[in-house]
Amino acid sequence: MKYLPFESRDKLYKSVFGACEDGRSVDFRVLLHKDAQPSSVYMKIRDDFSHYKYLPMEPDGQYDDFYFWFKTTLTVTTGLYWYCFCYDSPFGRMEITRFKYGEGVVSPDGENWQLTVYEKNYKAPDMLENGIIYQIFPDRFFNSKSPKHNLPADRFLRDDWGATPEHRQTDSPCRMCNDYFGGDLQGICLKLDYLASLGVSHIYLNPIFEAHSNHRYNTADYLKIDPLLGNEEDLKNLCTQAKTRGISIILDGVFSHTGDDSVYFNKYNRYKTLGAYNSCDSKYYNWYSFNAWPERFNCWWGVPSLPEVNEANPHYSEFITGEGGVVDHWLNCGISGWRLDVADELPDSFLDKFYASVKSKNPDAVIIGEVWEDASNKFSYGSRRRYLLGGQLDSVMNYPFAQAIINFVKGGNAFDLMDTVLTICENYPRRCLKLLMNHIGTHDTQRILTALSGEAALGRGRDWQCHQKLSPDQRNHGLKLLQLAAVLQYTLPGIPSLYYGDEAGMEGYGDPFCRGCYPWQNQDKDLLDFYKQLGNFRRSCSAFADGDFNPIFAGLGIICYTRNDADTEVLVAVNRWKESDFVLLDERWNNCRVIFGNAPENNTLCVEAFGFTVLSRNSRLDN
Repeated sequence: MKYLPFESRDKLYKSVFGACEDGRSVDFRVLLHKDAQPSSVYMKIRDDFSHYKYLPMEPDGQYDDFYFWFKTTLTVTTGLYWYCFCYDSPFGRMEITRFKYGEGVVSPDGENWQLTVYEKNYKAPDMLENGIIYQIFPDRFFNSKSPKHNLPADRFLRDDWGATPEHRQTDSPCRMCNDYFGGDLQGICLKLDYLASLGVSHIYLNPIFEAHSNHRYNTADYLKIDPLLGNEEDLKNLCTQAKTRGISIILDGVFSHTGDDSVYFNKYNRYKTLGAYNSCDSKYYNWYSFNAWPERFNCWWGVPSLPEVNEANPHYSEFITGEGGVVDHWLNCGISGWRLDVADELPDSFLDKFYASVKSKNPDAVIIGEVWEDASNKFSYGSRRRYLLGGQLDSVMNYPFAQAIINFVKGGNAFDLMDTVLTICENYPRRCLKLLMNHIGTHDTQRILTALSGEAALGRGRDWQCHQKLSPDQRNHGLKLLQLAAVLQYTLPGIPSLYYGDEAGMEGYGDPFCRGCYPWQNQDKDLLDFYKQLGNFRRSCSAFADGDFNPIFAGLGIICYTRNDADTEVLVAVNRWKESDFVLLDERWNNCRVIFGNAPENNTLCVEAFGFTVLSRNSRLDN
C-alpha cells in the first residue's frame, strides 16, 4: 500500500469503487501521519447546485505506529458530487485534493474527486453484453445490384466501386456528398454470414432514412427508407435474417436537425408538402427558429443546409416519440435500438421522452448517445447533463478510450491510458460501463490505419488528403500498431465497435476519404484472420460480459491488466516498445491457456516488441 492520504480507487479508502446507486451508504477514509497533528478532519462535498458541506470524520484506528485513519459514512442520493478533504492542525487548515492518476496529496492546488450517484432502478439492456458492434456506412458496404426505384434524378450514381470518393464541392453532379456507389440493405443482408464470422452481434447503421446526400445526416423524411438503399420490406428482411444469426440492428437517429431539402423544410420545393421555408402557415413552421423568415434561421453548426429543429416543440417531439411516431414505426420493423447523433445537443426534455418511448415499446432496446467527452460530467445547454443517472441513455460512444488507445500505441505512456480507463470506470455506472461503444475509428474520424501510421494532415485540406497512400513501410508499421489497438479495444470494459473495412486494412484521412467502399476484392487476409480470432475469442469468454477490470502494471510503453468473473480470468499485456519487455506474474498463471503471444516462464511474461499477450485461466481454481 502507498501511504497516501486518500486514493479513490482503493477500497481501503472508499468502500465502493466507482459510481453508486441512490440510497447506498459509502465509507470514506483518509490516512494521516501523526506528525500532521490533526485536531479535526472533514470531508468537503457539494453538488452542482449548492455550497460545500463539511462532514466530520471520526478516528478509525491506526494503520501502523505512524499513520491513523479517519472515517465518515455518506448515504448518497441521485446526482453528481464533488469532494475533497481537509483537516485543522497547528499549521493551519490543510486540504487533501486530487492530483494526476487520482492520488490524494496534501495541497490546495489539486482538483476534487467526482462521485456519480445514479437512480436505484437504473437498468440497461443485456442485449449488448459481450457482443461486438459493426458500424456500416450503407452506401459503401456492398451493392446487391438489385433494381432501385423512384431515385431522385439529381443524384450522381457511380459504377467504379472502390474508387476515391469525390471530395470537391462544386456545382457539377459529381460532387462531394452527391456521389453514390449504391451500397444497399439487400447488400448488407448478403454479407451477414461474413459479419457473423467476425463475431458481430450488432450492426449499427449510419442513417438510412431518405436524405439528399450520401451520408444521409440531412434527413428528408423520417418515415421513409432512402430509395437507393431499398424500402421498408428490405429493412424488415434484414432484421429478420440478422436475427437468425444472433445479430441485431441499431439505427442512427438524427433528431437535432433536418435537411433543408426535406418534407419538413422544403426549401427547393422537391416535395408537395407545405414546408416551413414555404409558408409561415406550415404545420412544420414552429419546428424551426427563424430570425427573419424564410432565409435566416438557426442551423446546425452554421451549416445552412441543416436547419436546427426545436426538440422541445410539442408537435415535433410527439412526431418523433409519440404513439405511432418515428420511434414506434421503426421498432415495429424489427430494429433493436438507436444511436443518437449529437446527443449532447438534444435537451433533457427530449431525451426523457425518447427514452420513455423506446422502453415502453421494447424495454430491451438500447439507446446509445454520441458524446465525445466524459459523458458523466458533460456540461451543455447551460447545465450539467444527466445522461447516465437513469432515464435517458443506456450508454455512449467511448471517445475517451479511443483517443487514449491511439495516443498510447503511437508512443504515449501507459500511465495515461490506464488513468483514462480507471477514470471512466470510476465515473460511469457499471451497467453503462459494460455497454460502452468502444470504437477506435468512425465515419467522423480518419481511418485507424492512417491515424496510426500516416503523415499528420496538420490542417492540409482534401486536395492533399485525396492523393495520400501509406508507403509499404508505413503500412507494415501501421498494421502492427493496429493489432495492439484492437487488442485493447476488444478487451477493455465495454463493447468493441468495428468500423466497416478496418478489419480489411482500409486507409483514408477524414470525410469523405474515411467513407470509402469496402474492398471486397482486396482484403488484407492476415489482418482479417486476426480480427476473426480476436472476435471469436471475445465472444466465447464470459469475463468480457460483466467481468471486473483489474490494473496489473503500467510502464512507459507497456500495460497489463486482467478481466475476470466467477469462471474465467483473462490477462492482457500490450507492448508498444521497439524491444521486448517483461511483466512479473504470480504463480496462478503457470498453467494458463495462451490465446495470443507467449506463455509465462518462471513467473515472468515476455511481451514481444510491438506485441501483445492474452492469457486465460479458470478463476474457480482459486476457490
